[in-house]
Amino acid sequence: MCLLNLQITEPMNVSKPDSSSAFVSEFILLGFSFEWQVQVLLFSLFTTTYVLTMTGNGAIVCALWCDQRLHIPMYMFLGNFSFLEIWYVSSTVPKMLANFLSETKTISFAGCFLQFYFFFSLGTSECFLLAIMAFDRYLAICRPLHYPNIMTGHLCAKLVIVCWACGFLWFLVPIVLITQMPFCGPNIIDHVVCDPGPLFALACASAPTTQLFCYTLSSLVIFGNFLFILGSYTLVLLAVFRVPSATGRRKAFSTCGSHLAVVSLFYGSLMVMYVSPGLGRSAGMQKVATLFYAMVTPLFNPLIYSLRNKEMKAALRKVLGSSNIN
Repeated sequence: MCLLNLQITEPMNVSKPDSSSAFVSEFILLGFSFEWQVQVLLFSLFTTTYVLTMTGNGAIVCALWCDQRLHIPMYMFLGNFSFLEIWYVSSTVPKMLANFLSETKTISFAGCFLQFYFFFSLGTSECFLLAIMAFDRYLAICRPLHYPNIMTGHLCAKLVIVCWACGFLWFLVPIVLITQMPFCGPNIIDHVVCDPGPLFALACASAPTTQLFCYTLSSLVIFGNFLFILGSYTLVLLAVFRVPSATGRRKAFSTCGSHLAVVSLFYGSLMVMYVSPGLGRSAGMQKVATLFYAMVTPLFNPLIYSLRNKEMKAALRKVLGSSNIN
C-alpha cells in the first residue's frame, strides 16, 4: 500500500508552468527508465510474479470456498484477505506492465486518480483486515471458551464488510480534494504508480491543508492498526507463556505464525519507508519499496499460509487434484 510516500512538499520546480497553457489531461508515469532489453526483462519478471500471485491467491480462495470444513472465521478472514490481494495487485501491476512496453508511458488524468484511489483503498482494507485477523487470534487463544459464542459467522461477515467499507471510504475525501488541485505542467510522475507525493509536487499551487489531512489519515490507518495488532499479540504471547505444556504452546504459536509472518512482511516494508527520511527523498528507493509491498508481499502471502497450515494444504490438494503439496 502506497501510503507512506506522502510528504509535505512544495510544487515541483522542474520547469515553470505556462500560465496560459491548458491544464494537463494526462500524466507520464515514468516508472523504470532503462534500455529496451532491460525493460523487456523486467516485463517478463513482473509478469511471472503477477501470474504467480494471482494463481496462488486464487487457489487459496477456491480451496476455502470448496472445503466446507474450512468455513470457520479464521479461514473466512484468510479467504477474504487472499481475494483482496488479487484486486490489490491488479490495481497497479497491469498498467505497470503495459508501461514497460510503451514508449509514451502515459496515463490519463482520470486513470491516474482511479489507480490512486483503488490502490490506497485496497491497501487500507488490508490494514484493517490484518487487524481483525489479529483480534480473531486473540479471542481464540485468550478467550477459548467464549470464542465460539463471540466470533460467530454473522459477526465475521460484519467485520469483513466493515473492513472493505472503511477501506474504500477512508481516503475518498482526500482524493477528491487532490483532484481539484490545479495541474498545469509539468506532468511527469517519477514513480511506478500514481502516488500522492509526486502528485502534490506537480500541482501548480500548494495545498498544505490537504497534504496534512492526507498525511494524518495515512498515519492513523498505518500506526493505528499496527499498534492494535501489536497489542493483540502481546496479550496472546502472555497467554501462551502461561500454558503449562510445551505441546500446547507450540500449537498456539502455530496458529499465529502465518499471520505474524504476513504482518511482518507488510508492515516491515512500510515502516522501513516511513522511519527513514532519506528513503523518502530518493525516487529510486520509493519505487523499490513500493514494488516490495505492492508485488512481493502479495506473492509470498499464499506461500506462507499454505506451507505452514496442514488444513490449507489438504484443501489445496483437493482443489488442485494433486498430492504433490507436501
